[in-house]
Amino acid sequence: MKLVAITSCPNGIAHTYMAAEKLAKTAEKMGHTIKVETQGSIGVENELTTEDIKNADGVIIAADKQVDKSRFHGKRLLEVSVTDGIRRPEELIAQFEKNEVPVYMEQTAAMKLKSVEEVKKERSQKQNPVYRNLMNGVSYMIPFVVIGGLLIALSLAIGGEPTAKGLVIPKESIWNHIFNVGAASFTFMVPILAGYIAVSIADRPGLAPGMVGGYIAANGSFYGSQAGAGFIGGIIAGFLAGYIVKAIKSIRVPQVIQPIMPILIIPLCSSLLVAAIFIFILGQPIAGIMEGLTSWLNSMQGASKVVLAMILGAMISFDMGGPVNKVAFLFGSAMIAQGHADIMGPIAVAICIPPLGLGLATLLGKKKFTNEEREAGKAALAMGLVGITEGAIPFAARDPLRVIPSIMVGSMVGAVIAMLSRVADHVPHGGPIVAVFQAVDHVLMFFVSIIIGMIVTALLVNILKKPVDADN
Repeated sequence: MKLVAITSCPNGIAHTYMAAEKLAKTAEKMGHTIKVETQGSIGVENELTTEDIKNADGVIIAADKQVDKSRFHGKRLLEVSVTDGIRRPEELIAQFEKNEVPVYMEQTAAMKLKSVEEVKKERSQKQNPVYRNLMNGVSYMIPFVVIGGLLIALSLAIGGEPTAKGLVIPKESIWNHIFNVGAASFTFMVPILAGYIAVSIADRPGLAPGMVGGYIAANGSFYGSQAGAGFIGGIIAGFLAGYIVKAIKSIRVPQVIQPIMPILIIPLCSSLLVAAIFIFILGQPIAGIMEGLTSWLNSMQGASKVVLAMILGAMISFDMGGPVNKVAFLFGSAMIAQGHADIMGPIAVAICIPPLGLGLATLLGKKKFTNEEREAGKAALAMGLVGITEGAIPFAARDPLRVIPSIMVGSMVGAVIAMLSRVADHVPHGGPIVAVFQAVDHVLMFFVSIIIGMIVTALLVNILKKPVDADN
């Protein structure tokens, strides 16, 4: 038999090519020929030609991302997860030998709605669709996090000068331009995450409303909040946009209107709906929660310092630069102005523990992380050194139930040690970089707090996570 295949995983790195290799070797072993197109992070490679598809006896799609199947009309087509392509290549090919694979038929618009639902139902039994949609967004978000974080880290480390307002880069410095480029990359992070979650749910019509919703979620000025909803808000916006677009797509419209539905009516209506829901429904509660958290923190000043340190450490790491993080950070900054630099000290420790701890975890437990995660771990270490908590976001977005509790515990431990050791930070910034500029009292314990916190995080993550192959 002559077979063709497509492999693709959410991150487009390891599993994409592992599945391609397994299918190619197994087909050769079983006496068949196969050409595998990979849709990885660098784009399409070994692309299937019209002639390849025409001459093929069957098609295998081993992917956890949406793949366009329209070019395979009339061909026997088997659609499975990328993991199945790695683990069950012989079984997949054997189905073609036994003639057990149905022919894929592109259907009319009226019938296609039903067939899509059937396909979604079948695939949901093999993989959680929420996870698949989330991973699609994360895979596109990661480059923006890495580029932005590393450029900001580099510019602050080399060009930053300590002032009463924190580390400041002189406007005339070349490092200020580099910092601005990094900041621009960060501004795309949440909209890209939301946009490609929506694309995974509703295809290309979901891109515009998803990105619009993500931008609004990240920009608290739309709904009266000083801190935006962060990457958690972006995830909510992405799913909201995706399912709104999907619902609008299911509405039957006159044939004359159908051509403009995907390029005008669907993006326009869904963008307005997502914006309205975030601005008028979700935004105001978020603003109220932020104000409540601020008042709560102010009321904790006279309480146990250990309890306060635990609360601040947990808040800083909970959403990694999001609104909860910002409330704790602003509280610490305000305390500096009131002469309580010892409140900012534990915060400065907690700020860097999530990225440093996860970076260390990728070095200690390589089997627990994908190749892409190990590369992101190196970037996270660099970001942690200059106090960029967002370096932990790719890990938390991928595996929140294991990662977020681990970084919260590590940050709480580090913050408590810093509080008991009377570590103080006189500038509103965090990470080892503030000690380099002599802005920290009790420097030795400052570093001890960070090291213990990052070790706790790294150990917890590696205890909770399963080996990559077992997870996938």
